[in-house]
Amino acid sequence: MSNSHDPLDALPDAAAAAAFRRLVRHLRKRHDAQNIDLMGLAGFCRNCLADWIRDAGYDGDKDSARELIHGMPAAEWKATRQTEATPEQLARMDASLAKNREMGGD
Repeated sequence: MSNSHDPLDALPDAAAAAAFRRLVRHLRKRHDAQNIDLMGLAGFCRNCLADWIRDAGYDGDKDSARELIHGMPAAEWKATRQTEATPEQLARMDASLAKNREMGGD
């Protein structure tokens, strides 16, 4: 969602791209930060980032976008990094996604 009066829009693309790459590399190292926990806290996760790069014009399909973000095929990431979600984590995620909808977010 873009706001033409948002100072973020004045951020040079090179700086925004560098910050995005730093975020993705940070998340690649912090696999202890589970997607379900990111969803529960902030309403987005690595898979959302993959969707967002596709929305922004990345030509790859969903799987290649996720591989780009995860740094490996998503199935491998899921098998080696993802833990089973607890009912509490799922409830936090649902509440967080409801906030996204209330705010008109992604």
